[in-house]
Amino acid sequence: MSLTRRKVLLAGGGLAVLCAAPALAAGETVIEMKGSARGEQVWFAPLGLAVAAGTKVRFVNRDPGNSHTATCYHPSILDRPRRIPRAATPWDSGFLLPGDSFAVVPEVPGVYDFYCQPHEMAGMVGRLVVGRPGDPGWEAPDYPPGDLPEVALAAFPAVAEILRRPVLKGGTP
Repeated sequence: MSLTRRKVLLAGGGLAVLCAAPALAAGETVIEMKGSARGEQVWFAPLGLAVAAGTKVRFVNRDPGNSHTATCYHPSILDRPRRIPRAATPWDSGFLLPGDSFAVVPEVPGVYDFYCQPHEMAGMVGRLVVGRPGDPGWEAPDYPPGDLPEVALAAFPAVAEILRRPVLKGGTP
């Protein structure tokens, strides 16, 4: 009887670990949308992330006091400057309420800059690096100076830093 109980406990414990850590699923990573208790600061966590092409990137709103978007910079979305590879598919999550999520699977190697529509002027931006320079199809960013608000430009981590440290925390702890 204790052997059966042990098997049940082990199986249940394994199931609990799997349910508690969905970000560990193969081929998926999570970027959280966060905010301070009074809402005066908002950020993506991590701020910079390096992934392989074909990795599912899930944006999850963990901010109990704000709705957020995960929107890439692209002319087809609110006529913004293009800051994703030319061959990449643009995305916009729409407004995500606390607890909501949205996923995208970038296939084209290069740099993807994204932002939260209502909070861009608060510096709520992030950078996703897909693949590495030298990968087939890699497109290095060639953005004109001053194409975005200064607060947004100042918040992006350098591509070289993301490649050196693939998960850049950023934001406010």
